[in-house]
Amino acid sequence: MAGFGVFDRSMILIVVAASMLVTVSVANRNWYNRRYGNKIIVGGSDHWRYGFNYSVWAFQNNPFYVNDVLVFKYNPPSKTQFHHSVYLLPNMWSYLACDLSRAKLIANTTQGDGEGFEFVLKKRWQPYYFVCGERGGLHCKDGGMKFFVKPMLHRGHY
Repeated sequence: MAGFGVFDRSMILIVVAASMLVTVSVANRNWYNRRYGNKIIVGGSDHWRYGFNYSVWAFQNNPFYVNDVLVFKYNPPSKTQFHHSVYLLPNMWSYLACDLSRAKLIANTTQGDGEGFEFVLKKRWQPYYFVCGERGGLHCKDGGMKFFVKPMLHRGHY
């Protein structure tokens, strides 16, 4: 995105987020009630790694629903691998700036090994902002390791 300023990037992200919410709302209207969520591997076969665009991945894999389980898989720390973690940010502004000052660590650098770390989307209509917090937020800022979801309710699930 050479030539785009911070404001331009922020506006593009907001427009994409708004269109994603509309798409998810329309897609949700005819779904049947499900009590159990789907298990979704974050990043698909690419897993949770530096250099992958998770915002695009989330957009392409929506809608997400209440009780869906996000599975974060990543290699354990080593001398040849980047270390990864998963943080939950409190709001869109922290997400846009990759500001970890009020972030909550939900998976440390070793929890993504093996079957991965599982996170259940429990709350209704609350956006979840996920980022990698390693190297002071560098993986979030420059490595594309951030995305957000806003889980939808299944039809008949009140």
